[in-house]
Amino acid sequence: MSILNISATEVSIFYLVGFPGMESAHIWIFIPICLLYTVAILGNCTILFFIKSEPSLHEPMYYFLSMLALSDLGLSISSLPTMLKVLLFNSPDISPNICFAQEFFIHEFSAMESSVLLIMSFDRYIAICNPLRYTSILTSARVLQIGLAFSLKNVLLILPFPVTLMHLRYCKKNLLSHSYCLHQDVMKLACSDNKFNVIYGLFVALTGVLDITFIFMSYVLILRAVLGIASQRERLKVLSTCVSHICAVLIFYVPVISLAVIHRLASRSSPISKILMADIFLLVPPVMNPIIYCVKSQQMRNVILEKLCQKQN
Repeated sequence: MSILNISATEVSIFYLVGFPGMESAHIWIFIPICLLYTVAILGNCTILFFIKSEPSLHEPMYYFLSMLALSDLGLSISSLPTMLKVLLFNSPDISPNICFAQEFFIHEFSAMESSVLLIMSFDRYIAICNPLRYTSILTSARVLQIGLAFSLKNVLLILPFPVTLMHLRYCKKNLLSHSYCLHQDVMKLACSDNKFNVIYGLFVALTGVLDITFIFMSYVLILRAVLGIASQRERLKVLSTCVSHICAVLIFYVPVISLAVIHRLASRSSPISKILMADIFLLVPPVMNPIIYCVKSQQMRNVILEKLCQKQN
């Protein structure tokens, strides 16, 4: 049976894609991908475990880090089942409803990660520019309120994606471009009017642009405050507290921007480059964020080493 449905009847199955032209090597491609998923899930679970169990880490910065770890976990778990299904079991079919659910969770956790990175930039701004009021501004209750508010905002922001996709008709094409479902990918398959999806997709993308704009503005204010410090050693010490967050921002946004550019230059870019960039966007941040924060945060590193030494003794 051909995976391209060109009949006039409405399709009941979508088909995912692994790496076109490399189907015989899917099992070998899956091995490093599976390793990355394992590192991402174990790394973020480790972060959550130590933040929950260690009282010295019950601070705003680490509460926000736990939100980032939850977002990374959600992103990994949302895309893993279909990637496993396509690459390991060579079973590319997926029902539309499951596809809509998956794209909701992938976009929801991506939006949440963007929001958490924005919140963490505000955290760094307050810690550096207003350190005496840091604990009074970012109380545990306020951190929880911020987390819940942004979570609700992102659910409401992304919910129209699956709802509107469910009301479109799919009657000619059913072949997707990745081994998981994305909104911009699914809506292109519709044979009914999808103008609302296009416009709303651009609106959601603009909220991401706003996030990165506010992050940039936060660092402009931080840099201005740091340049007012007389001692160069103190300047470097203050800036070093931002390194982990800056790395997390770059790891998240560089693949997003690169993917947008590749899709814009679709006629001149190969399908493999799109697939690789999309996979990097889903896999690299969840893998690298726990490593970055464990390596760069001395407090986190000391807690982990202390716990490991206790177990050995």
